[in-house]
Amino acid sequence: MFKPITIKDIAIALDLSPSTVSRALSDSYEINTETKKRVLNYAEEHNYKKNPIALSLRQRRSYSVGIIVCEVANNFFSQVIDGIESIAYSKGYHVIISQSHDSYEREVINIQHLANRSVDGLLVSMSAETKDFTHILKLHKQGLPIVFFDRVISVFDTHTVTSNNKQGTKNATQALIDKGFKRIAHLANAPHLSITKERLDGYKEALRDNNMEADDSLIRYCHHGGRLQQEVEDAIKYFISLDEKPDAIFVASDRLSIGCLTALKKLSPNQIHPAVTGFSNSDILDLLQPGFSCVRQPAFEMGRVAMNMLVQLIESKHPVTEFESIVLDTELIKRK
Repeated sequence: MFKPITIKDIAIALDLSPSTVSRALSDSYEINTETKKRVLNYAEEHNYKKNPIALSLRQRRSYSVGIIVCEVANNFFSQVIDGIESIAYSKGYHVIISQSHDSYEREVINIQHLANRSVDGLLVSMSAETKDFTHILKLHKQGLPIVFFDRVISVFDTHTVTSNNKQGTKNATQALIDKGFKRIAHLANAPHLSITKERLDGYKEALRDNNMEADDSLIRYCHHGGRLQQEVEDAIKYFISLDEKPDAIFVASDRLSIGCLTALKKLSPNQIHPAVTGFSNSDILDLLQPGFSCVRQPAFEMGRVAMNMLVQLIESKHPVTEFESIVLDTELIKRK
């Protein structure tokens, strides 16, 4: 079993007191140059590393932050994590990543575990199933800094960073209309999520601007965020069984887009499918449907902004009472 070398081990090896070794490693003026050199050389030769647990106990800081996302394999969230890490490591923080898989129960367990690990703060994107925010509100009341990104809630004041979901959806729906599609369905995420309402508003506004009726029968919600493929298949089966079938579908997320295209190939392999466009930061969807146009979010920048916000909360010398809600522009990727 691996046992890292300790200050006590160095002290025994060099016939010094542990306090002398500790001060030498901290470059204290109280220790002469020759002793410092002996200690540092021995520590380097034997791969000595400071004990982060002991350090965090002394400083009451762990220099680590927790990240809660629904799925790391999702291109959008993996790009957000890259952005978070680019700031975290430059500022001396480590990150601990947890996946909720859009499950409320798993989100609660993961957030509590991160809090028990004494992280200095949390970066959270809510799961599709979460409607009860007690687990997060409790930690906020205890003073844990929390920043929300992408899927945000407003049960308490804190920093948030999101994409311009409404405008991104409006642009994509308008692009479908400009291509001549007349009956555009919408496959939405869980109805209580912040992104769901914003994207639904953009979809409906684009239809109204073109004197097209927003037909509620062409809107279907996936309450589990695409975690259950059967739920997605049921929605697609409903669309393609309508007497007046949709000729296009706008899909509200990356995971739902994959589920939608997979379902279409399974349920109607020999038929002409509706055109599909949606939110996606992945290029793989173009393989499932050549010409897949999508709304792309600035995921990396979202991660950078969110981490900078969290560091500001963690390192502030005074209580923070003014908070920002930053909205980043999306990009419409048009393919033929």
